[in-house]
Amino acid sequence: MYLPGPLRDFLRGRNAPPGKGTAAPAHTLRAPSPPRRGGGEESLVTRPSRGLEEFFSYIRDQSGLTILELGGATQQNVSFITNLGHRLYSEDFLQILNDTFGDNKADQSNPGRIQYFLRQTLDHPDGHFDGVLVWDVLEYLEPALLTAVVDRLRKVVRPKSYLLAFFHSDDKLEAVPVYTFRIHGMNALQVAERGMRSPAQLFNNRGVERLFRDFESVKFFLTRERLREIIVRV
Repeated sequence: MYLPGPLRDFLRGRNAPPGKGTAAPAHTLRAPSPPRRGGGEESLVTRPSRGLEEFFSYIRDQSGLTILELGGATQQNVSFITNLGHRLYSEDFLQILNDTFGDNKADQSNPGRIQYFLRQTLDHPDGHFDGVLVWDVLEYLEPALLTAVVDRLRKVVRPKSYLLAFFHSDDKLEAVPVYTFRIHGMNALQVAERGMRSPAQLFNNRGVERLFRDFESVKFFLTRERLREIIVRV
């Protein structure tokens, strides 16, 4: 269940008057949503993250940046980012995916439904963000929707900024663990497994490189959860 449209838009700063004095909110939160499919008790593991370390190396010596997170809001991530002096926008990408398309994967190739989904999740001006914590959400998008989302991400992020995305290293699985990622430090994550979910598609390294072929560069890190952490430079 989401916040009402006008209130949500107000919290996202859309009703503020334009001009240099307009500032984005310190953080934007959607109302709490039900667990993702396959949810169950969380199994929490704290581990180092080379990808997160690389992401923060870009923003570490700056302040007042605007960061987008697609894994849904957690107070831990909100506090960490805002304590660094940055703004955080949070979207529960998979919950909105469920609400928009349900189990009908064919709808993810419908141009009208794709545009509706983009309005719900990535309705921001071009060059609005200084970085995106994508996490693992892209594996659950069918090809047409995935292409549209990646293209929109490239537009809403400023040049030379970073995207941090996770992909499972085994591209032949029929179901994969679903995770929540909580920032534990500049180079550490708390990873909570919340059951299993069928991906729309999985990618080998070459597939990931093709997916981000219009970006400047892609850098890979392998983790103990058999995830590849990907740093994409816009």
